[in-house]
Amino acid sequence: MMTSKGQIAMNRASMQDAYPSRIYSRPELLERKDPVVYNATINQSEINEDQLRFYEENGYMFLDSFFDQEKVQTWKKELARLFKQCESLERPEIIKEPGSDEIRSIFAVHRDDEVFKQISEHPSIVSIVQQILGSEAYVHQSRINFKQGFTGKEFYWHSDFETWHVEDGMPRMRALSCSIALEDNHANNGPLMVIPGSHRTFVSCIGETPDDHYQHSLRRQEYGVPDQDSLRHLAEQGGIVAPTGKAGSILLFDCNLMHGSNSNITPDPRSNVFIVYNSVLNKLNAPYSGKKPRPDFIAARD
Repeated sequence: MMTSKGQIAMNRASMQDAYPSRIYSRPELLERKDPVVYNATINQSEINEDQLRFYEENGYMFLDSFFDQEKVQTWKKELARLFKQCESLERPEIIKEPGSDEIRSIFAVHRDDEVFKQISEHPSIVSIVQQILGSEAYVHQSRINFKQGFTGKEFYWHSDFETWHVEDGMPRMRALSCSIALEDNHANNGPLMVIPGSHRTFVSCIGETPDDHYQHSLRRQEYGVPDQDSLRHLAEQGGIVAPTGKAGSILLFDCNLMHGSNSNITPDPRSNVFIVYNSVLNKLNAPYSGKKPRPDFIAARD
């Protein structure tokens, strides 16, 4: 009888899997097969050629104080209201910290909250996204990541695309994240760290995906996590950078960029809104893991 891994390998071959992961007995480093920037001809006024070139080379772009403080204050009020509302609720979209009942993330905020829906549709963000992706885009996923002062836990190193590919069926690297800082992000309160240039290498991870993996991975991920040797290699090549700035700054980063963040043991909270945009030309297939798709609040399939 064929093993489950053997069946998955056959399924992936039939689906023309360009980025196989979680099927080999040891990690593999695979060269990226897709463009980073899909339209290099500037067609908007938010970023210039140098910034677009930097994004293509490094896999990310940081725009300090992109939004003014008046907007930020409005968004922070909604953030506080939403956090307070969700403290007493038990919904799949509300993810708690491992080992506690403190809120770690709230998903599908662009779907369920009018203020964050408007942020996801902001013309300035959308124009940059369409420049990079070379097409119209839709929101694949949205969430708020909270890191409360003293207690906010880490997010271990990972490539988003590895999970979106294996567990959601995203076929190619034609997606990006926009992280909007709603609190000042500084060196000590657990800012997002990135490995420049790592977006050009796909780390094929080990371990077969469990059923309903998202129920555990959104609190602490164990599968789809890169091995230490691969991380060391990528960091030796590109170094580690933590873009920091005032509330209202945005960080755009490629779907395959290796990133993570430390825990927050300072008194200062760090809350960021993440909007994931996927090209309309890159719609999801069946998950490459062979498992059932994750729920719509994690990966929009419409």
